[in-house]
Amino acid sequence: MKKLFYGVLFFLFLIPFATTVNGQEKGEKQLSLETILKSGQFYPHGVRGISPLKDGELFARITSDSIVAYSYKTGKAVRTIVASDELIPPGDSVPISLRNYKLSNDETKILFATKTESIYRRSSRSYYYVFDTKTKKLTPLSDNGKQRLADFSPDASKVAFVRENNLFIKDLNTGKEQQITFDGEKEHIINGTTDWVYEEEFSVTKGFCWSPDGKKLAFMRFDESSVKEWTLTYYGELYPERYHYKYPKAGEDNSIVTVHIYSLETGQTIPVDTGPETDQYIPRIKWTSDNNKLAVYRVNRLQNKLEILFADADSGKSQVVFTEKNKYYIEDANYDAIRFADDANRIFLTSERDGYNHIYIYDISKGELQQITTGSWDVTDLTGVDQKNEKIYYQSAEVSPLDRNVYVIGFDGKNKKCLTPEAGTNSARFSSNFKYFIKVWSDATTPPVYSVNYGKNGKLIRVLEDNEKLKELRAEYNLQPKEFFTITTADGVKLNAWKILPPDFNPEKQYPVLFDIYGGPGSQTVRNNFGSGNMWSEYLAGQGIVVVSVDNRGTGARGEAFKKITYMQLGKYETQDLIASARYLAGLPWVDKDHIGIFGWSFGGYMASLCMTKGSDVFDVGIAVAPVTNWRYYDNIYTERFMRTPQENPDGYDDNSPINFADQLKGKFLLIHGMADDNVHPQNTYDFITALVAADKDFELMLYPNSNHGIYTGKNTRFHLYEKMTDFLLENLK
Repeated sequence: MKKLFYGVLFFLFLIPFATTVNGQEKGEKQLSLETILKSGQFYPHGVRGISPLKDGELFARITSDSIVAYSYKTGKAVRTIVASDELIPPGDSVPISLRNYKLSNDETKILFATKTESIYRRSSRSYYYVFDTKTKKLTPLSDNGKQRLADFSPDASKVAFVRENNLFIKDLNTGKEQQITFDGEKEHIINGTTDWVYEEEFSVTKGFCWSPDGKKLAFMRFDESSVKEWTLTYYGELYPERYHYKYPKAGEDNSIVTVHIYSLETGQTIPVDTGPETDQYIPRIKWTSDNNKLAVYRVNRLQNKLEILFADADSGKSQVVFTEKNKYYIEDANYDAIRFADDANRIFLTSERDGYNHIYIYDISKGELQQITTGSWDVTDLTGVDQKNEKIYYQSAEVSPLDRNVYVIGFDGKNKKCLTPEAGTNSARFSSNFKYFIKVWSDATTPPVYSVNYGKNGKLIRVLEDNEKLKELRAEYNLQPKEFFTITTADGVKLNAWKILPPDFNPEKQYPVLFDIYGGPGSQTVRNNFGSGNMWSEYLAGQGIVVVSVDNRGTGARGEAFKKITYMQLGKYETQDLIASARYLAGLPWVDKDHIGIFGWSFGGYMASLCMTKGSDVFDVGIAVAPVTNWRYYDNIYTERFMRTPQENPDGYDDNSPINFADQLKGKFLLIHGMADDNVHPQNTYDFITALVAADKDFELMLYPNSNHGIYTGKNTRFHLYEKMTDFLLENLK
């Protein structure tokens, strides 16, 4: 896409033309924080519960009171899979929510989760029910307490699940519940699921999988006995509750992870040989199409070497069939891109070995690696592999790092076709036969559009949801378009950015600027997508503040060199780029150089803290929410991936720790943290406070008891947070 440069003012495009939408003149209404945060009317609608069905011609989706099978081609409802009134448990009057459902492979049974309680970011426990679509019978999975991660066997005759760190199998024909492991113990042994750090940083909670024939169950076992504990305090009672869990910080001991295979026929469990080294990671286990071959992904502590092992399901013996190395680190997202061919002899994968993330096919028997996609751009998702027709479907940033498009290409790397040529962000979920796909598209100013398209050429069949009502609602307000542009720093680095200008923007005046940033490894805030609609930015722009976001070095979709320059020194180049961007904007005639602010959350809070200290000559106002202030305090999987251990790289940790530069703070600074943050511990903020006090620096502080990293726990918390930040900016930045 054509990029806009800040040196040129496209003033004509900023004039708020008046139009009429449903009798309401566009631009007449004014935003309020209450409207943005409490009404919910600015959230886009989705299409709930989409699940492709096995025949390739139908897909399931949730309606207001049912799960219904629809034809991709005609759009007609073919049958009702289950109605809400069929899901009333015995002795109850309220049906189970349709939201969390899982179909068996043969689509004769459905698992529903109810009364779900969250554990951490991705984990939860629930009461599960099994609904039989033939008999219309609803049955509780277990009467012995809540379950986790319930999953049908391939033939739908059994369900495996985790409870209290042990693994169980329920036979749906006999009703018998069998316990598979017996050593599970809180804060010591975990079977069938993962510990906190695997869940957070490898995005995995399900630690077991059925063999294709359903005769074996492979599972991971975590021994976290040597992992040090962290304690969170919850308030509200006479004596606060202390919650303990295992959290391995940078350089500290991890869980020892082993892999085991349980045989339903013999009742025996065997260990899988994962090598003598225990200070390593096993981020995934997955059965191949061969009932006797379990794939185990083995990653070294530095995360720059991935090995795929094939383990014999009867003996547990294993051999390395593929090895991937990287001089920096291997992206954890690439683990989920790995697919195994039906003959179990080929592996489909993505790798950055040529400097960009591309698709490869590895032939195990020949030891040959074939590169399928090439070019100075990144594949961002391996969407699907059609082995029958030898085609690979993927999403990439080929057109621009800001956009995402979906392509199809042959196993030979030929006959590439773009299925979604529209500028913006496109994703696709294909039918089982790849004949159709459901596309989700949006751009910076258009809410998501859900549609059914042909897999062969991407041609539109029908629109499922266009969010037209949201577009009409937004048209009633004087919202300003997000405009993309490029900043070239004094060092010649080109950075992608966007800006939202005040509705009455006048280039003859001067405006304060707020940087809204994140900046972490592989991330992007500068994307041509709708996201959440940038409503807080729109509100601030309406108050006369120019809002800007910049993707510094270290961010994604621009190749390995741009992303991994930050290796071993997180914060250095990112801060340099944001300071350079602020200096650039300060030199523009319509920017008030004495009122440049920065806001960020999590890694963004870390960046805001660094910019308010190291960049205190440029940034005048800052808000850091849940910031990391010393990488020694963060978990080891994430931190060591980019920094190695503190023992190996002490200067890398110290040279860009905001705590060590507290004496350089000059401007107005607001620190915010949830006191029950299990991810970025409030220790980061507390020790930063100590350093700021020791340096005799003035700052403001807001703490939210019982709130985690998202800061939403409790009545009115989210609104209070944004009201606090807004008032701080309007008082100090304008």
